[in-house]
Amino acid sequence: MTITSPHLGSSSDAWTDARLLYALEEVVEKELNRHLKAAKDWMPHEYVPFGDGRNFPGFFEDGEAWEPGQSKVTDIGRIALVVNLLTEDNLPSYHHEIASLFGRDGAWGTWVHRWTAEEGRHGIVMRDYLLTSRAVDPDKLEQFRMAHMAEGFESDNRHSMLHSVAYVAFQELATRVSHRNTGHQSGDPVCDRMLARIATDENLHMVFYRNLLKAAFEIAPDLTMQAVRDVVVNFRMPGHGMPGFERAAAQMAIGEIYNLRIHHDDVLQPVLRFLKIMEIDGLGPEGAKAQEELGLYLGGLDAEAVKFDDRLAARKARMAARAAQ
Repeated sequence: MTITSPHLGSSSDAWTDARLLYALEEVVEKELNRHLKAAKDWMPHEYVPFGDGRNFPGFFEDGEAWEPGQSKVTDIGRIALVVNLLTEDNLPSYHHEIASLFGRDGAWGTWVHRWTAEEGRHGIVMRDYLLTSRAVDPDKLEQFRMAHMAEGFESDNRHSMLHSVAYVAFQELATRVSHRNTGHQSGDPVCDRMLARIATDENLHMVFYRNLLKAAFEIAPDLTMQAVRDVVVNFRMPGHGMPGFERAAAQMAIGEIYNLRIHHDDVLQPVLRFLKIMEIDGLGPEGAKAQEELGLYLGGLDAEAVKFDDRLAARKARMAARAAQ
């Protein structure tokens, strides 16, 4: 078992990334063991309706060109599926980021590789489903993948392991919520079942990082509070650099797959409540300032979410009125 370093207080001079990694390794080992007991292996091919598949044009003489009407997936489901898959496609870049930050040795390294292996299933099963069910244009999907991956990925939080741990605690839950809501809105029970399986993985990943973040609060509360404040205020989904992301994100917001209300209620608040973030006391000046700024930001975000809710309700009312004419 790894022995943690002595408590160094919350001073930024005391806590370097290396010391934090060392101090938290015992927690990582504990959480890794818990994760391995809770996680269940599953087979991506069991979630794909291969019997529905047929050839595309190219080398096959019987290839059939893609048309939107070939799939039962809804329009909003199709948009969200592409965003979700392109996000999963950037796994090599994500692996590079966390392997560089957390290392490849000991419990940290074991977690990095296990997480990567589990995430790899998500891209496999989603792509197989999309192509087999003809839910999306395969040519455009590949063009988007090439463009997105060729850009690479650099995390906004790569400068700090605490910021990175805070980010993934929220991001894993955001991804879970996005997958789950996409399944609900897809119009296809097969798709819904597949994304529910993926969402289960994402939830376990969130729990790992959330518990690690809680442990960080116990040893370096001021620095961890500042990291959480920075991450929450500047949060962006990892797929923000993909082609057409802003338009797709707007459509997903209207389609109630991921929007301000969902982000506030279903992503930020569950993690912050678990951490009892606003109840933490004994903070130094910088930590207390970060806690106060976090509270103010959340209040402002909730107010913005109320405005969004009102606009969405008005839009639904207009659409209902038109449909009734």
